[in-house]
Amino acid sequence: MKHSLRTKLSLTIALVMLLTVALISLLSNFFIEKQFTNYIASQQEKRTLEIVNNLSQQYDVNAQTWDVKFVQTIGMNALNDGYIIKVYDNENKSLWDAETCDMAMCTQVTNDITQRMETKYPQLNGEFTSQTHNITQDNVIIGSVNIGYFGPYFLNPDDFQFLKALNLIFLGIGIFSLAFSVVIGAFLAKRLSQPIQKTVSVTKQISDGDYNVRIQENSNTIELDELIVSINQLADSLGKQEALRKRLTADVAHELRTPLTSIGTHIEAMIEGVWEPTTERLQSCHDEILRIGNMVQDMESLEKVESENLKLHKARINLFEIAEKAVSNFEADINKRNLKLSIDGHCPDIFADKDRINQVFINLISNAVKYTPDGGEINITLSETEKFVKIGFKDNGIGISEDERPFVFERFYRADKSRNRMTGGSGIGLAIVKSIVTAHGGLVEVESHLNQGSCFIVSLPK
Repeated sequence: MKHSLRTKLSLTIALVMLLTVALISLLSNFFIEKQFTNYIASQQEKRTLEIVNNLSQQYDVNAQTWDVKFVQTIGMNALNDGYIIKVYDNENKSLWDAETCDMAMCTQVTNDITQRMETKYPQLNGEFTSQTHNITQDNVIIGSVNIGYFGPYFLNPDDFQFLKALNLIFLGIGIFSLAFSVVIGAFLAKRLSQPIQKTVSVTKQISDGDYNVRIQENSNTIELDELIVSINQLADSLGKQEALRKRLTADVAHELRTPLTSIGTHIEAMIEGVWEPTTERLQSCHDEILRIGNMVQDMESLEKVESENLKLHKARINLFEIAEKAVSNFEADINKRNLKLSIDGHCPDIFADKDRINQVFINLISNAVKYTPDGGEINITLSETEKFVKIGFKDNGIGISEDERPFVFERFYRADKSRNRMTGGSGIGLAIVKSIVTAHGGLVEVESHLNQGSCFIVSLPK
């Protein structure tokens, strides 16, 4: 059976509070009662010594006689307190005996104390016992007293009433704490669950395709704040991906429609006899087919490098040699457009996939050549840090605006909105570069300003 988070939090907080209060009450009751019984035992010992001391004051040394009347008073008071005494002079003759004086009362006191202690403390296994103490005056023995009591200790009705009141107080505290914990638990659960409920509501909206919704709630909980930030970032990322998907659909449709329309028009005209199937017209159709094939090949390349099963065939490679080889592929364009391209610096050989790294160089050099005006400059620099080698691809071309820079490595994203086939490309090259560099454990960054050129920096682990 499922319950809401708010209900679970409320019950959990209430249960924890209840267990805590119950544990504190039980331990407090145990230790307080233990201390109280120790106190009673010590008071009982003090009471017997007090009886002995009071009896010693009832002897007249000069007359060598006892005040029997006061001895009887002390004895009756002691009997009322639960002590049965027998007083003897120094010749061991009985001066006063509680049992002789009032046997019925002695029996009643004995039975009441025994029943009370056996009912409340059966584990004590107590019984009536007696102790004989010498009665002295100026260190001279003048008699003795036998004091009988329930041992090792006993409690009178007032003591039991105190313990009962104490237990009722603990019980009341427990009930109040439980009620208080339920109220506080419900309040805290509501405070904690509100941001989560809001998060659930927003995630449902995101799952329904509303990527503009955001969580505005703030909480005092670090984890909840991190969850809220993560959900908002997820919505932002999904929104960007959705925008890129729509752009991809439009771009692919445009890129395919133009060559297909051109091919269809040419073939239809030749079929209907409007045009002669000349070599130039057939070559034009062939060029358009090659353009479509290149686009499909780019998409296949991207899928391959982004696949989880991408395997890198690593070996020791020289980046300077790879740079020279990649540049040689563009010599015709470089010479035709009078571009100045240089390779500077040096770095150690690294352990990497030669073909993949070569593809990175070709894609980045291709972009630099494509977006650099005639007579411009392109500079490739090699350097190293403690853990990485760095390759910079710098040009003085058209550059990238600040708004476009965060998206240049996204699939099918092109900063060139005109979709000019001579410069626009398919928008896959930089995505392939990022995937290959990431697969090697590296990083690719871009520094660029509009109309001031761009610099792509690739960092690869040594």
